[in-house]
Amino acid sequence: MYLNARRWSRLVPLIGLALTGLGVTCSVTAASAITTVPGMAPVVNPDNLYSEAGADHLSPVVASALQRVYVPNLRSNDIYVIDPATLKVVDKFKVGRSPQHVVPAWDLKTLWVANNDEGKAGGSLTPIDPKTGKPGQAVPVDDPYNMYFTPDGKEAIVVAEAHARLDFRDPQTMALKSSLEVPQCKGINHADFSIDGKYAIFTCEFSGGIAKIDMVNRKVAGYLQLAAKGMPQDIRVSPNGKVFYVADMMADGVFVIDGDNFTKTGFVATGVGAHGLYPSRDGTRLYVANRGSNRIHGPAQDHAAHGKPVRGKGSVAVIDFATGKVIKTWPIPGGGSPDMGNVSADGKKLWLSGRFDDMVYAIDTTTGDVKSIKVGMEPHGLTVWPQPGRYSLGHTGNMR
Repeated sequence: MYLNARRWSRLVPLIGLALTGLGVTCSVTAASAITTVPGMAPVVNPDNLYSEAGADHLSPVVASALQRVYVPNLRSNDIYVIDPATLKVVDKFKVGRSPQHVVPAWDLKTLWVANNDEGKAGGSLTPIDPKTGKPGQAVPVDDPYNMYFTPDGKEAIVVAEAHARLDFRDPQTMALKSSLEVPQCKGINHADFSIDGKYAIFTCEFSGGIAKIDMVNRKVAGYLQLAAKGMPQDIRVSPNGKVFYVADMMADGVFVIDGDNFTKTGFVATGVGAHGLYPSRDGTRLYVANRGSNRIHGPAQDHAAHGKPVRGKGSVAVIDFATGKVIKTWPIPGGGSPDMGNVSADGKKLWLSGRFDDMVYAIDTTTGDVKSIKVGMEPHGLTVWPQPGRYSLGHTGNMR
């Protein structure tokens, strides 16, 4: 049977998906197909690597998961659980010291709370069962500021920020398998992966740059300085995999990086304290959480002579991926400090922690309307669950 090139290019990813489901790795390529690292699921749409994390495109694995928003509160050492339907806190429980992020596991079966015991020598990972919303027994782990997963799901990557180190661990038991020192990346914290899984780029908060990690050979491929006095935060790859966007809280915007050539190609001003980056469910826009302050720790609010608080100029900027330009900005009414979070499964709400105001914001992605919910002390990397996608690469839900 004859197949023309266009039809073949459509069938190859589907064949790859079927073989992957049978435990077979497919490296067949067509004109538009992406050759991924072994064990990584095929890229279904090379023009939009987020295609399988589209609105309500939920995996059967998360079918029985509770619809919840899990909020780690850095200073009160607890998790607040919000019902997104009612915007009410329905549960809260203690975890380890300094919970930074709630991280969906690669297999979507567990949510891990990264308690990095900030400023001390401990640390742990607390598992949450998304079917019940309840925590399990914490696993001692050295300095887990954040966590990612290799594209094949075989290892967790614990980001040991204080040690400028990546620890590769068993994704189930968290037993240490190997470590990679990244000595010139002080304050290593956030990451995203290339479209083919061959490399990752990590941000270096305290050295003003980024580090490229060769994921195939497990080595540092290079460092790139972004700004002399910058503080890079979140990073996210564009839908076509061509560039990476890096939020810099001191530069008040995002740097544009050519990942393959590892060069800085542009900058987009977004707002004060650019911090978290989240693609829309249709892969056309990038939401940039501008924290409204250049301070590392809160409170970001100052007090006027009359004694009333003056909150930071927090906002969300919306970048159009096609043009690379900001097309709208949504301010937080009365000021605020939007930080980390993610987009709801249906794409209609952007959920962000209000880092310095002990709030969580639910932002309408059509109108920019903001609803605020009171939570614990200094909320940080919240996650919305369930989220669409075949697997999670970590953070608060880097879904593919």
